[in-house]
Amino acid sequence: MGSNSEVARLLASSDPLAQISEDKPYAEVRPRLYFSLLDQQVGGRDSSVKGAELWMGSHPRGDAKILDNRISQKTLGQWIADNQDSLGSKVKDTFNGKLPFLFKVLSVETALSIQAHPNKELAEKLHLQAPQHYPDANHKPEMAIALTPFQGLCGFRPVEEIVIFLTKVPEFQFLIGVSAAAQLKQSLSQDPEAVTSALRSCFSHLMKSEKKVVVEQLNLLVKRISQQVAAGNNMEDICGELLLQLHQQYPGDIGCFAIYFLNLLTLKPGEAMFLEANVPHAYLKGDCVECMACSDNTVRAGLTPKFIDVPTLCEMLSYTPSPSQDRLFPPARSPEDPYLSIYNPPVPDFTVLKMEVPGSVTEYKVLALDSASILLVVQGTVTASTPTAQATIPLKRGGVLFIGANESVSLKLTVPKDLLMFRACCLL
Repeated sequence: MGSNSEVARLLASSDPLAQISEDKPYAEVRPRLYFSLLDQQVGGRDSSVKGAELWMGSHPRGDAKILDNRISQKTLGQWIADNQDSLGSKVKDTFNGKLPFLFKVLSVETALSIQAHPNKELAEKLHLQAPQHYPDANHKPEMAIALTPFQGLCGFRPVEEIVIFLTKVPEFQFLIGVSAAAQLKQSLSQDPEAVTSALRSCFSHLMKSEKKVVVEQLNLLVKRISQQVAAGNNMEDICGELLLQLHQQYPGDIGCFAIYFLNLLTLKPGEAMFLEANVPHAYLKGDCVECMACSDNTVRAGLTPKFIDVPTLCEMLSYTPSPSQDRLFPPARSPEDPYLSIYNPPVPDFTVLKMEVPGSVTEYKVLALDSASILLVVQGTVTASTPTAQATIPLKRGGVLFIGANESVSLKLTVPKDLLMFRACCLL
């Protein structure tokens, strides 16, 4: 993916000296962050996975580095530790003096794993048991907001849809087993508790299938779909194109069959999905802004070369089916600012603000908040000024600004083109 990813384009625009390695298909990038500048680091990750991540925050695995020689601290985490008032009083007290969120841009070309994130109780347990795989004790609710058409799997489909796939995809039913499949069909006329039990049984049967049998059934399905496509037949009723795509990326992987359990969403730019604890999901393709609690805990079970933990995933998941449209998370319009949209999920750790300012506006005032925040410029060119800054700060596409709590920022548009920005913060 390399320099063609949205992450690379954002980074190259804001920092012409930045280098993206074309021979490392998946990279994590730590940006230059203005409050002062923060250095970027590019590192290879999962050589079989194509994509890139731009990290903006103070997580120990990606603590942004400070370039400004006038500042003694070397990372954002260190600076916040020494400047606690920058968090805001409520944030400082609630989150023990830590920045509670991690802000990212993701560019996905190869599907990212079938996964879910633990709640706090489970995160603490997993971190204690296996810190090498679960690096912290925090939960990781997250939100993805599309920058380009963004495809992902999210939450369990309505049972009626899964039952149709069991009928149309015999290879899928073979792995589920006759008994579990029958239980799921019977649950259609039963209460939600029966549905949950049947869905748990079916998904667990699939994910715990013997590898050899999975490969055999997947090869049969791929051959059947390929033959039908070659004959000019449309196989979208069983997600044929997606199945072939995932099999090409992860041959013989059990995660290929997860498309028959999980809702398939394609977000339009500006649309979002919120992923609370225990919701199964996978990002398949596209670019998005992502915000989450400050954690790197992920329980995986397929479509990945990384560590997988099938028993934990099957045990922890929320087996609550819902239509795909229910997974969308619409923003609210600000009553104070006509250019501001607010994505405010039902967790205290983070909120994302989207600002779309027309190029005809010459100056835009960024709302002062009682929270530290990180501002990302996706489109447009401005100069930022604050009462505390010694000089104005030029920002363009890919520019990132750290804003301390209760600090007012004025942006002057230096080019009369529309401005698109996202801001992560904590609204307690």
